[in-house]
Amino acid sequence: MLLHPSRAGKVILSARFCLWCLALAAARDVASAGDVSFRNDVMAVLSKAGCNMGTCHGNANGKAGFKLSLRGEDPEWDIKVLTRDMFGRRANPAEPDQSLILLKATTQIAHEGGLRFRKDSEEYAILRQWIAEGLRDDAQTAARLERLEVEPREAILTAPTHQVQLRVQAVLSDGSRRNLNSLAVYDPANPFTTVSHDGLVSAARAGETTVLVRYLDQQVPVRLAFIAARPDFVWKNVPSHNYIDEHVLAKLRTLRMNPSAGCTDNEFVRRAYLDLLGILPTAEEARAFVADPRRDKRSRLIDRLLERPEFADFWALKWADLLRNEEKVLDRKGVQAFHRWIRQSIAENKPLDQFVRELLTAQGSTYQNPAANYYRALRDPVTRAESTAQLFLGTRLQCAKCHNHPFDRWTQADYYDWADVFARVQYKVLENRRQDGLDTHEFNGEQVIWAGRKGEVTNPKTGKPANSRFLGSGGPVTQHATRGTHPEENRLNALADWLTSPANPLFARSQVNRIWYHLMGRGLVEPIDDFRPTNPPSIASLLDALTEDFAKSNFDMRHIIRRIMNSRTYQLSAAPNDTNLDDEMNFSHALVRRLGAEQLLDAQNQVAGVRSHFNGYPVGMRATQVPGVLAVRKREKKPSAGDQFLEVFGKPQRLLTCECERSMDTSMGQAFQLISGPTINDLLTEEGNRLSKLLVSGKSDAGMIEELYWTALSRPPTSKETKEAVALLEKAKDRRHALEDVTWALLNAKEFVLRK
Repeated sequence: MLLHPSRAGKVILSARFCLWCLALAAARDVASAGDVSFRNDVMAVLSKAGCNMGTCHGNANGKAGFKLSLRGEDPEWDIKVLTRDMFGRRANPAEPDQSLILLKATTQIAHEGGLRFRKDSEEYAILRQWIAEGLRDDAQTAARLERLEVEPREAILTAPTHQVQLRVQAVLSDGSRRNLNSLAVYDPANPFTTVSHDGLVSAARAGETTVLVRYLDQQVPVRLAFIAARPDFVWKNVPSHNYIDEHVLAKLRTLRMNPSAGCTDNEFVRRAYLDLLGILPTAEEARAFVADPRRDKRSRLIDRLLERPEFADFWALKWADLLRNEEKVLDRKGVQAFHRWIRQSIAENKPLDQFVRELLTAQGSTYQNPAANYYRALRDPVTRAESTAQLFLGTRLQCAKCHNHPFDRWTQADYYDWADVFARVQYKVLENRRQDGLDTHEFNGEQVIWAGRKGEVTNPKTGKPANSRFLGSGGPVTQHATRGTHPEENRLNALADWLTSPANPLFARSQVNRIWYHLMGRGLVEPIDDFRPTNPPSIASLLDALTEDFAKSNFDMRHIIRRIMNSRTYQLSAAPNDTNLDDEMNFSHALVRRLGAEQLLDAQNQVAGVRSHFNGYPVGMRATQVPGVLAVRKREKKPSAGDQFLEVFGKPQRLLTCECERSMDTSMGQAFQLISGPTINDLLTEEGNRLSKLLVSGKSDAGMIEELYWTALSRPPTSKETKEAVALLEKAKDRRHALEDVTWALLNAKEFVLRK
């Protein structure tokens, strides 16, 4: 009897499957214990070959119907896929060499991923032996990986040495040790370094890099510095101002790198005003500082600036960015109330731990208790969890939402247990006068935040409710509760106590690193909110010392700012020398950076002697004082020239809890704004501006030029600059236009646009 083609196909497939099962059973019966472990060897081979990477079969949807767990985080899933999927064709114990996983990886048949290993390789031998031995799952018997040891963990190599061999060993639970050089995975952080199959690191040029060494679920970062020989190098034994310099100089000396010379008084006064107040010193202030003969005038200036109201304005701007103080979700009244609270906290020098505690525990009306706007901006538990971890612990958890974090210790369970801490934060919308009925993300009206007794987050991997737990804490949240009548009602109090405790090093380290970033242009850990073992600080001992100092000062922000700015390191020139020309991470010289959007606009206004206008605010408000992003929506009123300028130069929309949202990149739009935009033209031509006053002041041409230079650049013009500018004025038919041209040139000069 003939079978229908479809039924015939099914019979053939069923027969093949039965034969495969019989072959597998026979192979298992005759197999000895074997030397190949699925958990410790096969899983390592899948990682070494890159099969379980996110760009390959570790992708959320797999590739070509074959899906592995990302970076081997789920061995149980992987063994099922290898042994049961595709009727067992991926791993065939009856004919090991015909297994798809071997045929494709060696490109004996077409493979989109290309050649992963050769037939004569160790990877092939391990997989083949495991298949031949019967696809044994040794989940119950395999020794567990207890730790991964790598040597060297740090090394400084001087040319002509440009290579270093890493030695990798696994320490297993049965007490044995294994050499893993050929099975470990090596991920260099910088493109100028390459790592061979067996761990030989080679550098194409001088520089510092981190190589991440991975095996199974553990990873070890290796910090390497390849430095030029510099046979004529002589260390300049410069004195330290404080412990910051001691740590920086110690690192520079090991790198055979001298620090740059100190900055001039003209450079320092401009730098200090921009970093602390966000504005330029006036010509009178700059002249007075430079002329001051006292040796301690720099520390005196720092102390004075820290007490000025502009300090609270400028540093409130930084926190308003991070706390997502924008009008769409908080509404205009909420934005102004929140900004006022932030600014007042900084003005009264509220300890940073208290500032954060008030944010995390805030409840009630978002108008009457402005700190409650922190939770109003974060509308769900996972957003609250991610933002709080990134902002106050320097920890980026986003990867762990879908899978165990590939570069950190956090698992999916950690992520959802942490998110569950925020599950009982509730809010009630008392009214919502939104102007766009279709935009569910717009809120306009008072809201009330409170901590409820119910609410939970479900772990999607287990399908079960998460267990509230702080990051890195083994026990439940309730064991940390120290205040209130009932622990379950005081999760937020427990959270604030745990997070800001001196015993929690992540809080102090992340906040010190952020302050360092704002003053130095780069964090000791970079990105500044990405603390993890695989992203070590550039000068670890310095970060430790700053963290300890900050905690001992009771989290006094002004104290740590004062400490940093009084260091020789902060006061170095931006001009590099022959030894530190390529250094960008060890603070051997000041890092040149563009002024932020608000700094640049306020500086232009200051030079021109006028003020910008921002829709919804009175004329006279500086850009650094604007509480939100846009008080008046674009469709209701065309943005003012000031609003447009801030947007073009990278003011963030405040939709993310991240410094990265503020753009410091350059663009053609910025060039047009500076060269011929309406903002700069209006500044130069406005009646009654600084140029108008100079022309009727009775000053000589040279005197007017000197005043402009001191105002814009905090220095006098050189003799050449004076000569050329005076000649322009003398030849001009319209002296006003000529003076506008000089001012335009100053406002477009790199020395003006950059902070150095």
